[in-house]
Amino acid sequence: MIVLKATQDKVLAVLQSVAGIVERRHTLPILANVLIRKTGPSIEVTTSDLEIQIRTSAELDGDSGDFSTTVGARKLIDILRTMPSDQTVSLESSAGKLILKGGKSRFTLQSLPAEDFPLVQESASFGPVFSVPQKTLKALLNQVSFAMAVHDIRYYLNGILFVAEGKQLSLVATDGHRLAFSSATLDVEVPKQEVILPRKTVVEMQRLLSDSADGVISMQFANNQAKFSFEGMEFVTKLVEGKFPDYNRVIPRNHKNHITLGRVALLASLQRTAILTSDKFKGVKLNIEPGTLRVASNNAEQEEAVDELDIDYGGDSIEIGFNVTYLIDVLQNMPQDMVVIELSDSNSSALITIPDDVHFKYVVMPMRI
Repeated sequence: MIVLKATQDKVLAVLQSVAGIVERRHTLPILANVLIRKTGPSIEVTTSDLEIQIRTSAELDGDSGDFSTTVGARKLIDILRTMPSDQTVSLESSAGKLILKGGKSRFTLQSLPAEDFPLVQESASFGPVFSVPQKTLKALLNQVSFAMAVHDIRYYLNGILFVAEGKQLSLVATDGHRLAFSSATLDVEVPKQEVILPRKTVVEMQRLLSDSADGVISMQFANNQAKFSFEGMEFVTKLVEGKFPDYNRVIPRNHKNHITLGRVALLASLQRTAILTSDKFKGVKLNIEPGTLRVASNNAEQEEAVDELDIDYGGDSIEIGFNVTYLIDVLQNMPQDMVVIELSDSNSSALITIPDDVHFKYVVMPMRI
């Protein structure tokens, strides 16, 4: 039976859209596979890692009739990648195996029964559905995701807090040393919901969401699950359980010293001085005086870097240290031309914002140097 027949680019695009969560090595061998379900001309492909499940469907040619099986996802994609994009490829089932054909090439692949594939049990009690433009959600994720913790023992930090309330959707990420907050206005009012999306889900969403202006993503949350639907895809994920820190208490208010300066110039200055920081501490010292911002670093080999920027500033003189990576991360993930740095003194956290924009805030703790 011919399960599907289409050009290589069509088949590859469908498989790649769901294959991001597939691990090459897994305690359950079948989780390295993609579940292929054929119902007439429609093909549904599903992948899972027991915590996240991604499903999409496509209309691809093939024999009529219903059929389902599972086959190694990465292997199938790796083979398809080596073929020309306009070449017609077909997947046929024969004696418990799948045969991939393209041009004069033929690959016989092992399959495992579809009924053995462990699908994620969907929650019975999802909240109301609400939608946002894909472009908006992708921008929000990009503005905060770099501040997520990685393998932190405080597992609730290894992800992003989603807060939907009224007409506002806010995303927050923190690793305990810095915190990023970004929000957008929704078209519809939604009841208050707070969930923590795991890191792997966030990374996958960033990969899949489109930048086009007309794409929309629908989302709904349950106690332990979130469900996203966009462009024919359905994305179900487990949520991180735990209490996220109260981010409103972390964001400083009423810092009296404000510096507005060019983002690109500041980023370049930090990247230059970062070269001579020590690998372990990555510390830079900022000397802020009326009219001047001086960035300095040194390392164990007693090498030093000093860089100066002219700034429009008439506040207090402050000397403060930071992990330079935390400053570079935020500046690289902002598209704006200008940034505002708000400071109180050398021992208090700094607040980085965008001029005339209340939707983005980034807090970074100082570092002793």
